[in-house]
Amino acid sequence: MLAYRAEIYLWVLAMVLPFIMMAVWSTAAQGGGLSKDPVGYARYFLAVFIVRNFSVVWMIYDFEWHVVEGRLSIHLLRPASPLWHYVTAHIAEQMARAPFFAVIVILFFCIFPQAIWVPTPFAIVGGVVCIYFAFALRFVLQWCFAMLSFWYERAASIEQLQMLPYYFLGGFVAPLSDFPEPVRKFAELTPFPYVVNFPARILIGEITLQSPEFHRGLLIMAAWFAGLFVLASILWRRGLKHYSGQGA
Repeated sequence: MLAYRAEIYLWVLAMVLPFIMMAVWSTAAQGGGLSKDPVGYARYFLAVFIVRNFSVVWMIYDFEWHVVEGRLSIHLLRPASPLWHYVTAHIAEQMARAPFFAVIVILFFCIFPQAIWVPTPFAIVGGVVCIYFAFALRFVLQWCFAMLSFWYERAASIEQLQMLPYYFLGGFVAPLSDFPEPVRKFAELTPFPYVVNFPARILIGEITLQSPEFHRGLLIMAAWFAGLFVLASILWRRGLKHYSGQGA
């Protein structure tokens, strides 16, 4: 993955972007007229940071390399689907990164103690479940793009086209509550708010078990996941025929 400098720059940007936007929106909120106060924005973007780092997906870079170099053949000889190789690699990385991000969260609360909040049991359980649902949704979305590696050597470059709507419609740049209503309504029909904004709002208690948004959000996530999974499965079967035909 280190061979892709542009992607590494984007990864670093994604790491610090929540804190940059936290500073921007917390300052802007001091004048009032926004959906949250400065503390509310601090909590939201900290939650975005947490969600992002436990739902980040990078399998397309490994998969692209395996296809181009012919290394996918090794995984195809194993009894388990190659898909599980990439899933377990992501989970292992998440566990390895967890202590580092825990330190960042603790430092954040030491610097901004006014942003400390006590999450409800639902916020903890629902937040964790939705974070991993968001991870699954992002994974299957990137899996669809990764399948293009069977036909194009730089499928990762094509996948980067969805990063702009991911940042803006996902709630990375601003909470969806600050978007104009038509934009927000459109965003809610895409998968992007449900991989960042939705789990983040559950963590900070803006969405509860009784909220209609919670049930609607889960249904939309499930619909997108099912549709993308079917698409990825079709591309996988067709791609394998193409891959075998090349003798890679």
